[in-house]
Amino acid sequence: MDKHTHNKTLVITGGSSGIGLAICERFVDAGYLVFNLDIQASSVGHFIQVDVTDSHAVHHAIANIADQHSISTLICNAGKHLSANIEHTDEATLDGMLALNVKGAYHAIQATLPSMKAAKSGSIILVASEQALVGKAKSFAYNLTKHALASMAKTTALDYAVYNIRANALCPGTIDTPLYQQAIANYVARSGANAKDIHALEAQSQPLGRIGLPEEVAAYALFLASDEASFVTGALQVMDGGYAAQ
Repeated sequence: MDKHTHNKTLVITGGSSGIGLAICERFVDAGYLVFNLDIQASSVGHFIQVDVTDSHAVHHAIANIADQHSISTLICNAGKHLSANIEHTDEATLDGMLALNVKGAYHAIQATLPSMKAAKSGSIILVASEQALVGKAKSFAYNLTKHALASMAKTTALDYAVYNIRANALCPGTIDTPLYQQAIANYVARSGANAKDIHALEAQSQPLGRIGLPEEVAAYALFLASDEASFVTGALQVMDGGYAAQ
């Protein structure tokens, strides 16, 4: 079957809220055909209800897309946060974090590579975190998964450079998303602290003195997907207001 003549097609996991939603909006505005694989519905782009921990569902959804369109960009954004040290992370919880944050990306990349190899072109972006570079207290499982995504970007970049497929990890710092807001709410519930004070402390801990915005991450993702970034691969692209430089 002939592919539709659309040379800018994005497949994103977890594109229904926060950074993922901002990315969908930015790519739609840039003329991309956007397919969003998520469990939560969204009206931005073409929504496909998929649990990325389900290998069969991911491969089926992406195969259907690739049957009609050459996938130019894959962004692996689906994930969740957990605040806990290693003693307070039971094995079932760790398995769940790995299944979503790491294996979700693994499934999506495996499913997308045949389309990109056929086209001899593609950009894969794994949304990691500044925690792919630094440690943080009470972040055992989350930190572990973000380091894994950074590793996945590097090895995929090396293995598929011969096909002109680029892979990079985008490493945002503290960004004002529903995930961030929920993490603050959880901390306030546990500690009894004042929410405004915690938000202020978070902002002060960034050298630039503020929390990042999802739209800023989306702009960086669009650059990494573009031909302007054609010599960028295997890189950890940090945008964290200077946090990891301290």
